[in-house]
Amino acid sequence: MTTIACASLVSPAGLLELRGSDAGLRAVEFARLPAEPAASTPPGAVPSCLKPAYEQLRAYFGRELRDFQLTYDPSLGTEFQRQVWQQLTYIPYGQTVSYLTVAHRLGNPLAVRAVGAANGQNPLAIVVPCHRVIGANGRLTGYAGGLGRKKWLLDFEQPPRQTTLF
Repeated sequence: MTTIACASLVSPAGLLELRGSDAGLRAVEFARLPAEPAASTPPGAVPSCLKPAYEQLRAYFGRELRDFQLTYDPSLGTEFQRQVWQQLTYIPYGQTVSYLTVAHRLGNPLAVRAVGAANGQNPLAIVVPCHRVIGANGRLTGYAGGLGRKKWLLDFEQPPRQTTLF
């Protein structure tokens, strides 16, 4: 039986719960509202199988990392879901694509709804960037973490605006 390790990370987007094992990362999810004030697992107490995800997420929120290099649990999702999630990892930081674009990239433009469903089942928030997928009309649509959080993540990935005095 596989032992599942857990850790938490307070981020600017909310409390993240990380789960994984020696097989790989299983989940990065936004926590439900805690009854107590949220606290990150201290870095020294993060299980070794979660240290890469924990550190890379801290670097992402510190604007030091744009692309995650993590091992994911191969038992996650169906074959189609894994294909969709793989496509999400190709969406560059700070950019968005439509569900239709993802369906085209999979070679099946009629699979838009299935792509949307797979996107909604992504257990690896942020590291598999389902927040970068939007409607064909450019509007934000569904996000398990809430549309406000999706907008925050997309805004966060934009370059800071330069202000000049002249």
